[in-house]
Amino acid sequence: KSFNIPSVFPDKVLRQADRVPDHVQEADLDGRLDLRNLVTVTIDGEDAKDLDDAISLTKDDGIYHLGVHIADVSNYVQGGSALDREALKRGTSVYLADRVIPMLPERLSNGICSLNQGQDRLTLSCLMDVNEKGKVISHKIAETVIRVDERMCYTDVKNILEDTDEVAKKRYEALIPMFFLMKELSGILRSRRHTRGSIDFDFPESKIILNAAGKAIDVKPYEANVATRIIEDFMLMANETVAEDYYWQEIPFLYRIHEKPDEEKMAKLGTFINNFGYTLRMPGGEIHPKELQKLLEKIEGTPEEALLSRLTLRSMKQAKYSTLNSGHFGLAAKYYTHFTSPIRRYPDLQIHRIIKDNLRGRMNDAKRNHYEKILPEVAMETSSLERR
Repeated sequence: KSFNIPSVFPDKVLRQADRVPDHVQEADLDGRLDLRNLVTVTIDGEDAKDLDDAISLTKDDGIYHLGVHIADVSNYVQGGSALDREALKRGTSVYLADRVIPMLPERLSNGICSLNQGQDRLTLSCLMDVNEKGKVISHKIAETVIRVDERMCYTDVKNILEDTDEVAKKRYEALIPMFFLMKELSGILRSRRHTRGSIDFDFPESKIILNAAGKAIDVKPYEANVATRIIEDFMLMANETVAEDYYWQEIPFLYRIHEKPDEEKMAKLGTFINNFGYTLRMPGGEIHPKELQKLLEKIEGTPEEALLSRLTLRSMKQAKYSTLNSGHFGLAAKYYTHFTSPIRRYPDLQIHRIIKDNLRGRMNDAKRNHYEKILPEVAMETSSLERR
């Protein structure tokens, strides 16, 4: 309440949501790449109901064929409609300890837009061919239709990969080779990012346990594991691939940027960590993400780790949305965007519209002008809503 987060949808929005069909229409399949025979899985938390990303992976001749399939929300939420305006007003879904306040009405977010197991779903897919060094050697972005084979949760995938759960191994036997392939590719992608200088803040997240009355009775660490990392690595890869593609096409777009840290803040951090016997190299006042990455590795496991890693994070700028692609410092990425979560983030939904207009040959001067006009405002608005 104190942050004015809207928790009730206006009637007009709900009525519009009610008119959306609850299954894929034949007409919507026109001109789409049919991937329903491709083995795809979703991997999410146990209690997630809004599943916006599915994964497929095969390998032949040393090339990984990675598919990241994202719910085509823009098929059901037209730009400028009541649903769209409400989504922009919210900016993101908000996940609290005891509830989700969704960006879109649940009929959409948990229904037709959610990549539910065994159901035909419309998607926007980023299909990447990745070599054994983790480089994307070719890719295709396409409007697709998929049917998820299995709704997996992180814990089961982790237990299968770490060989600790016989029941899960039996149940998902057919998929096990794919999970091991995912682990393999994820490791390659992660080490490639590491070499580049990507900074990995591995703070444990907290899971708050509530009793029936909604009172917090416990807080447990919600640790990142091999399965959560697989999804993170594949989403990062898709986001970078899409961002680079659209940057070079010179199409109006929304990027996720993270600016270089403030020199003064870095100098202060340098002075502070000196007292613990650490140094930061900043030739000419410039810092490379690799320097901060090295610092985090040096302090790992030391008594001062919690303090210094948080201080390092605080010394950096906040990531935000922008129409100018100035790169992502923390990820050491030249191109980055948010493409993978259109159910719960407005920028992703906006980007999907641009991609579809482009794929369908509708990116004429009028369309370009339209996007050039609205995107700066969307970037500012969604950046501030995200911070809220």
